[in-house]
Amino acid sequence: MPLEPTPPQPSPLSGAVRTLLLAAAVLVFLAGVQLFVFPTRTEEYFAWTVASPMTAVFLGASYWSAVGLEVTAARARGWGGARIAVPTVFVFTTATLVVTLVHLELFHLDADLELNTRLVTWGWIAVYVVVPVLMVLAVVAQRRAGFAAPPPTGLPALVRGVLLLLALGLAGLGLTLLLSPATGTDLWPWALTPLTARAVGAWLLGLGVAAGHAFVLDDRPSLRPLAVTGVLFGLLQAVALARFGEEVDRGARGVVYVAALALLTAVSAWALWPRPDRAL
Repeated sequence: MPLEPTPPQPSPLSGAVRTLLLAAAVLVFLAGVQLFVFPTRTEEYFAWTVASPMTAVFLGASYWSAVGLEVTAARARGWGGARIAVPTVFVFTTATLVVTLVHLELFHLDADLELNTRLVTWGWIAVYVVVPVLMVLAVVAQRRAGFAAPPPTGLPALVRGVLLLLALGLAGLGLTLLLSPATGTDLWPWALTPLTARAVGAWLLGLGVAAGHAFVLDDRPSLRPLAVTGVLFGLLQAVALARFGEEVDRGARGVVYVAALALLTAVSAWALWPRPDRAL
């Protein structure tokens, strides 16, 4: 009787990917401070002026929740525990770079602005130019370490269904906001400008990619970075609603928004519930 082939040993996480994820976590934390803590002072502290406080805290909450994705992935033992973060970060940073270049005239680059404001803006541009390139180089470095991961554990059908629904809904709305802000803002529960619509769209597209990747991986331990982010995202967006929820539509759009937040938070909390899965 022929012996079954021995599965390859899980690949370690390369130092390049780990370092880049930790650096990205620091950057998104700082962006979150600018937006979540000082939502009414973006003309001084952020790369462009966000007139809507609700939009500012939404973006700030998104940045802070991304800290969970990147730190959790960076702390994984192997590639299997970090892989869900890599395409998400690449897609988000690339989309945000495109948004920045399309709306560059709205960024705080004028010579009559305060020096610290212009430095923040130049730092923003540098981050979104450099990070996608570094991500590609980090994946090349990971290739030398390998991309092997433990066999998937499988997810319950209900969880896979929710992940697919989130992937299609988030990525679909994100692309709509990116490509046609006027159309997308008709679906969003509070007023957005073309720039903020596209900025929100970049976040939704990144989350949609992460949910779709989780659906394809079909593996509970691999979900952990996304699950940490999903719980943080839901909690922080709830705080955002408590602070500036008067901007949010009380009709169907608002109800769908809150329901989507609850669904994302619930499936993320399920993925974090302790069980004796293997460590990654």
